[in-house]
Amino acid sequence: MRWVWLTVLILAIVGLGAVGWIVFGPGPLSFAGGSTVALGDYKGAAPAGVPTSLASASLVTRGEYLAEAADCAACHTVPGRPRFAGGLAFKLPFGTIYSPNITADKETGIGGWSDADFLKAIHLGVAPDGTRLYPAFPYAAYTMMTDDDALAIKAYLFSLPAIHAKTPDDALAFPFNQRWLMSFWDLFFNPDARFRPNTAQSAEWNRGAYLAEAMGHCGDCHTPRNLMFALDDRGKFKGAIAAGWTAYNITQDKVSGIGGWSDESLVQYLGTGHAAGYGTASGPMGEQVDNSLSHLAPDDIKAIVVYLRTIPPIADPALPAPRRAPAPASAEEGVGQSDARGAALFAGACASCHGWTGKSPILSVATFTGARAVNDPSARNVAQAIVWGVSRQTPSGPVTMPAFGSAYSNVEIAALANYVTKRFGSAPSAITAEQVALLRGQVSQ
Repeated sequence: MRWVWLTVLILAIVGLGAVGWIVFGPGPLSFAGGSTVALGDYKGAAPAGVPTSLASASLVTRGEYLAEAADCAACHTVPGRPRFAGGLAFKLPFGTIYSPNITADKETGIGGWSDADFLKAIHLGVAPDGTRLYPAFPYAAYTMMTDDDALAIKAYLFSLPAIHAKTPDDALAFPFNQRWLMSFWDLFFNPDARFRPNTAQSAEWNRGAYLAEAMGHCGDCHTPRNLMFALDDRGKFKGAIAAGWTAYNITQDKVSGIGGWSDESLVQYLGTGHAAGYGTASGPMGEQVDNSLSHLAPDDIKAIVVYLRTIPPIADPALPAPRRAPAPASAEEGVGQSDARGAALFAGACASCHGWTGKSPILSVATFTGARAVNDPSARNVAQAIVWGVSRQTPSGPVTMPAFGSAYSNVEIAALANYVTKRFGSAPSAITAEQVALLRGQVSQ
């Protein structure tokens, strides 16, 4: 009997330890150390708010800038439908949820919300009627947003046309459809605390931290989640799967992260979605650039880079160093019997834009050489780009790669993706038709 009780005690200790490990992990800014102060006590330039160039602008104009910094449109807008009218489907492992209408429509949107209601949703993830929101809405990041910034966003949203658009009902399996359970999640994983500047860091670093954490919520895509679906900041920014795409490692690791990038390349990539020699943003990151980052002031982009430079490096052994050398100019060179299907598909649909060497003869944004996606042995993002296409707003105008998901079978997409990584990357992939089928079902629509 004594051994039974001893076993129970050991299991209880292990269980409590596991819970403690999950619940009491570091916060998103813990890595920086140093002392923090309340925003009102900070002596440097205020990290919150808008750039100095907009300091005298109207509340609505300031709110527009902040809404772009927070990337509200990406989640609350279905392509081809009214802006901010909601209805975008998020496909999760336990079901599908839909983003709500956040226009000023009083029946289907947030037109009846008071300032206090809006702040409660932003900071606590609670709707005016007490309904708990799901953390697909990144309120655990937005909780760091100042009241003034949040209310400026509300003023901007209320200045736009009210769109009458009812949000589809969520389709979640039990018990995930029980919203009241989120109160326990919030107890452990939402600190309900505004941003506190770090006195050991520069004003530029603090501005970058506010933009990346409180507004841009970079961790929601680039940081893995724990068993409770909260961010695990022990692996801060080491990469994760977001909306069916890989959000790559953005720590300072020089092989699998961005430690080898120059500041100029990072600024270019964040501001335009393309950096020569490093590739072009697509999928959710492309949307982030188009809807948010490309609208930020140059000094704000630089501040984000300053902040990113301090993220501790975490190596990802699954990601090899990108291949920088171009592929052979000859279409036949390096093609084996097993590559024939992929080579034929590439010749017919891809080579005219992307080129046989990986350097596009037409558009720099279509160049493969050096891009992380073609140097990812999982081929996840390559396959997703083939299925869904890529539509980007670049400084020189819109660029579109057509979607081939309806034209090509899963077998063909797998063959093409594997051919691309083998020809242009540093390690070939072996994605299967079955994996492509699974990827199709993970993308938010």
